[in-house]
Amino acid sequence: MDYYIDILLLPDPELPLPILMSALFSKFHKALCDLRSTDIGVSFPKRGQNLGNLMRIHGNLKTLTTLQEHKWIGPMMGYCKIGNILPVPLKVKYCTVFRKQPTMSTAKLRRLIKRGSIAEDETTRYKSKMFSQSLTEPFIELRSNSTGRRHKRFISFGPLQNKPVTGSFDQFGFSSTATVPWF
Repeated sequence: MDYYIDILLLPDPELPLPILMSALFSKFHKALCDLRSTDIGVSFPKRGQNLGNLMRIHGNLKTLTTLQEHKWIGPMMGYCKIGNILPVPLKVKYCTVFRKQPTMSTAKLRRLIKRGSIAEDETTRYKSKMFSQSLTEPFIELRSNSTGRRHKRFISFGPLQNKPVTGSFDQFGFSSTATVPWF
């Protein structure tokens, strides 16, 4: 992870930032799937309550060059400014960026009802417990290519570390063990 690309989302009066970030991230995920990549990570250095307007892609020079040659951004090009592939600064910290899944969801409730693990009269109690445990992490909303359903992918950030941890990333650019440079 010695190189990176910054993608800055530009303000748009008609589309809120979280919708733009979700659309950009969907394109990014598709590119990682097409390339079968496990060595590209992602971070969101301007995150707050949402992910901010900056997506930073991390990898080695060859991998990031291959990604850029894939021309994965497509029509999103008009909504963002893409930086050059640059070397990571010398003195940085490192961080894990990973998916955080809720332990309770409506999809899980449907499965519990279908297999008979929960009675119909217990669904109200399950739902109230589910909403009281809702996640507060920023998220990206994606649409499943197989079912067409929309789902939220909550993103969590590990503590800053002084040394990098190598490992593989999923096809969303996330890893609960491997770190990306944080600057």
